[in-house]
Amino acid sequence: MAETDKIKQDEINSILWAACDTFRGVIDPSEYKNYILVFLFLKYISDIWRDHYEEYRKQYGDDDERIRRKMERERFVLPQGASFYDLYDQRNADNIGEIINEVLEQIEEHPANKAKLNGVFRKIDFNSEANLGKTKDRNRRLKNLIEDFANPKLDLSPSRVGEDIIGNAYIYLIERFASGAGKKAGEFFTPAQISKLVAKLAQPKPGDRICDPACGSGSLLIEVANEVGSNNYSLFGQEVNGGAWALARMNMFLHKKDGARIEWCDTLNSPALVELDKLMKFNVVVANPPFSLEKWGAEDAEKDTYNRYWRGVPPKTKGDYAFITHMIEIAQPKEGRVVVIAPHGVLFRGSSEGRIRQKLIEENLLNAVIGLPANLFPSTSIPVAILVFDKSREKGGVNENCQDVMFIDGSNDFQSGKNQNTLLDEHLEKIVQVYRERQNVPKYARVASLEEIQENDFNLNISRYVDTFEEEEEIDILAVQQEIEQLEAELFEVRGKMAVYLKELGVDVS
Repeated sequence: MAETDKIKQDEINSILWAACDTFRGVIDPSEYKNYILVFLFLKYISDIWRDHYEEYRKQYGDDDERIRRKMERERFVLPQGASFYDLYDQRNADNIGEIINEVLEQIEEHPANKAKLNGVFRKIDFNSEANLGKTKDRNRRLKNLIEDFANPKLDLSPSRVGEDIIGNAYIYLIERFASGAGKKAGEFFTPAQISKLVAKLAQPKPGDRICDPACGSGSLLIEVANEVGSNNYSLFGQEVNGGAWALARMNMFLHKKDGARIEWCDTLNSPALVELDKLMKFNVVVANPPFSLEKWGAEDAEKDTYNRYWRGVPPKTKGDYAFITHMIEIAQPKEGRVVVIAPHGVLFRGSSEGRIRQKLIEENLLNAVIGLPANLFPSTSIPVAILVFDKSREKGGVNENCQDVMFIDGSNDFQSGKNQNTLLDEHLEKIVQVYRERQNVPKYARVASLEEIQENDFNLNISRYVDTFEEEEEIDILAVQQEIEQLEAELFEVRGKMAVYLKELGVDVS
């Protein structure tokens, strides 16, 4: 196939976004995203299956049984009658929503698919009257959706699409849904540029076990994996929202990270990444947890099975330090790296949060505090900070002699947008370079000693360490006075000339 026959990323993105018209104005974007993303997934695996079937058919002719056995050794199995094209043939059926549900159940229940896809589609009901309307309207909408995805330009066969194009399209849709729906849909997604920044700060290496305990749709976890530079890593995630968990599982599959273990659970109250009754340990832990989560489980924290809150229990109305504490506890002793996105309040709030923050600093775990601009997230307009913890700084670690904290104020570097600001690559590169070189940069970055932080009562407010105050230019009072006198003299002269002109015109100026 000629290179010109390949579908381009922006083309597929445009077609997919147009398909969303089926649901716009009918249900909330935070709901209809599931239907669109599931259909993208189904169309993709159907086109792969059909493409491979035709390839084997050329080898084995009409020997369908042999072809079937050969294909069942692929990454997944599409059961007989369970492809997108089977749905297309039945698009006019009176019970099309029920048929779609049955097809998805067959796919996830097939023994070859269970480990990768079990339970992924159960949160998404194509026969829901509450979401899709009464039978007649529901059938019409689902028929339109099927026909949208039958667009000949949306042939997603491997011969037509690049290796990353489907995964990128999936991320594109998730980002668009998050941006378009604001807070409700933005909770499960970390903007791509921020994910990239977190990944570079985490510095994952080949062989690492990488975890995101609040993984949402999995985009941040995928970005960190891509930063490794090889396929030698293992991915783990936990997510409390069933819909987001399903998206993360599909996202991993589409990005060929099928081996990722993504658990559906409440990380703070019932973590599922456990080995021999102990929390699993990871080389890299990253997260963009929900900001200042209320009712996070403080009432049970003191008797936590895993003793995570030995530094103190965070306030019941703000779960930020509950997530931070969990992340630090699951990082490998003497080597684990933790990168977490948090609201600025974690830097200076007092009471129990202040005491936890003090202990983390005294343990010499905090490596850097990075301030970001406001309005970068669809879920909030507030400026946020990235905290980097490094367990190699604790006693016995290779960096135990590093006894300071890097502060970076990146709050003024962004591209302004109508609804949301964006970090450009140049902004990311500047932060990463300064972080790695660990050098003072006037008005931008500074390395502060633990003693200085202690003198500031363990307050990590960036403005206490990075002076961004711009001195006003010194004013020469004598020169200003001389200029005023000169202007007054010129004004007196002009008034005299004006009086002469007016008198010549016969105007009484007395």
